[in-house]
Amino acid sequence: MGQAVVQLEGIEKDYPSGDGALTVLRKVDLCIERGDFVGIVGASGSGKSTLMNILGCLDRPTRGRYVLDGQDVSRLDDDQLSRVRNQSIGFVFQSFNLIAQFSVLENVEVPLFYSRVPRRERRERAQAVVASVGLSHRVSHLPAQLSGGECQRVAIARALVTEPALLLTDEPTGNLDSKNGEKVLRLFGELHESGRTLVMVTHNPDIARRLPRVVEMKDGRMGEKLYEEATA
Repeated sequence: MGQAVVQLEGIEKDYPSGDGALTVLRKVDLCIERGDFVGIVGASGSGKSTLMNILGCLDRPTRGRYVLDGQDVSRLDDDQLSRVRNQSIGFVFQSFNLIAQFSVLENVEVPLFYSRVPRRERRERAQAVVASVGLSHRVSHLPAQLSGGECQRVAIARALVTEPALLLTDEPTGNLDSKNGEKVLRLFGELHESGRTLVMVTHNPDIARRLPRVVEMKDGRMGEKLYEEATA
C-alpha cells in the first residue's frame, strides 16, 4: 500500500429540501494513493459534482471524514479551506478560467501571488512550469491570442505551479477539438507518469477507458467502473 493523498470515509452530503433533507451522497468511501490517476463518471444527478466539490474543498460533507494529504479537512472553516485549495489542490476546468488581460506568465503566477510568494520566485517558478507544458514561446501572449489547446495548457500550468498534492480536472477536453483534446490527454498522461496524483471527471467513455482506474457515481453511491477493453 502506498501513501494516501485522498481518503474519504463514510462521506454523506445533505441539502435542505422542503421540510426535510435530500441526501445526495451516501456512505462514499474512496482511497487515492500518491501517483494514482482516477476517473470519475456518472449520469447527471448521480452525485458526481457534489463529490468533486468536496474533493476540491469547495464544500464540506455533512457526515464522514475527508483526509487530504494527511490533513483532516472535513471540519475546517472557510479561511482554512481556502488555504488548502490554494496550496494543496490544483484545479483544471473545462472553460479554462484565464484572466483575459493577463499574459500567459501572469496567469500562471496568480496562485503564487495569493500565497504571497516573492515576485522574483513567482516569476522563476511560473517560467519553469510554462516551459514544462511547452509554452515558453507564448509567455507574453494574452489568452485571446492562443488556441483552445494552448489555453488549457496554461490552465494546467497554473494548476501545477503550487506543486499541489492533488490535481483535480473537470471535463478538461470538453471545449477542445479532437486534436487539441488528444494533446491535453497526452499531457495528463505524462503528468501521471511523472508521479502526479490526478482525478478527472469525464462524461466521455472513450476517455474513461484510457484511465488506469475509474469509479462510477450512481444515486449518490460509489462503485468501481470496469471496462472490458484494456486501458490505453
